[in-house]
Amino acid sequence: MARRVVITGMGVVTALGTRLEDYWSALLAGRSGVGPLTLFDTTDFKVHFGGQVQNWDPDAHFGAKEARRLDRFAQFALVAAESAVVDSGIDFQRHEPYRIGVLIGSGIGGLNEFEEQHRNLLEKGPSRISPFTIPKLMVNAASGQVSIRYGLKGPTSAVATACASAANAIGDAFELIRDGYADVMITGGSEAAITPMGLGGFASMRALSTRNDAPERASRPFDRDRDGFVLAEGAGILILEEESAARARGARIYAEMLGYGMSADGSHITAPDEDGRGAARAMRNCLDQAQCPPDAVDYINAHGTSTPLGDLAETRAMKAVFGPHARKLMVSSTKSQLGHLLGASGGVELVAAALAIHRGVIPPTINLDTPDPECDLDYVPHQPREVRVDRVMSNSFGFGGHNASLLIGRYA
Repeated sequence: MARRVVITGMGVVTALGTRLEDYWSALLAGRSGVGPLTLFDTTDFKVHFGGQVQNWDPDAHFGAKEARRLDRFAQFALVAAESAVVDSGIDFQRHEPYRIGVLIGSGIGGLNEFEEQHRNLLEKGPSRISPFTIPKLMVNAASGQVSIRYGLKGPTSAVATACASAANAIGDAFELIRDGYADVMITGGSEAAITPMGLGGFASMRALSTRNDAPERASRPFDRDRDGFVLAEGAGILILEEESAARARGARIYAEMLGYGMSADGSHITAPDEDGRGAARAMRNCLDQAQCPPDAVDYINAHGTSTPLGDLAETRAMKAVFGPHARKLMVSSTKSQLGHLLGASGGVELVAAALAIHRGVIPPTINLDTPDPECDLDYVPHQPREVRVDRVMSNSFGFGGHNASLLIGRYA
């Protein structure tokens, strides 16, 4: 018999803050975390802005020695995981470590370390490559470091499905608990791809907005004048627990995990299916697993990247799945404020979705000044909306044609 799974803790590292309350308050205030990049000199780049985590001091979190052994993306994951563990109030000493696992996704992993050591190779020779290179850059470093930090020995893995990584990780973690292979999972995503290669690569693809004169207005999902996504970084981590154990220890429960669906477009390595057929299939699979009728969903935290093709395809997919109910759905994209955290996006967005249920407020889509006539749903423009929501879907779609949808609901 399938077991119930609930969310009991959450932590974030984002351009809008590294504390859960700061993050949520900024979302509801409609504040943008996008601004000029200061991590490196962007003078020769086409794009000079992004969703950078501000005032990040790894030594303050880890000490200088440990910080040198962790890529920026793993640092984000560890700090967000610690926040989520504290938020959950869980005491791992009271649990069997073989029943607690870690599943953290990342689209790219340790890109900072890769670039730094590549420079060492070219400028100083192979003997000057750091012995920490591989342990720092591997995509599974975040999951491994978190499991080591807490001495956890249960199912531990990593997911790399581009911008669907965190959502796939959370969905896989949900199923591990539901099917009895684990009792607690630390899950989500982390990304730190604001590097010269990361920024330059995405800019060369013409995937990024080039609104250098107004970066805070650059991410504008579903707007007629959208011109690409905004590269961002950070982490979103959640604690998932088997429901009866969480209830027995008196845990605060933000929401219940209800369903998970995934699919592939199978058509192009970067462009989405123009009619959103793959995305629609993931949403249907999610609803089917949850045994949830489409008209029972109140709100969708959309993938909504602010790309011309992606936003239109997602709108078409929502219409195909939800039919007439699509006109009653509330939809918003927190990427309008955060930028696009790539493999971490599904984590920070599911945090927002869970808070929308728990607090009874839907975060807005900012910068939606001139709606695209073909994107004609209720995208909660400009202002948050206080309303009870019982079921929320969160969508994440990635390069490679990877699609993932998660459904959560009010716990009762």
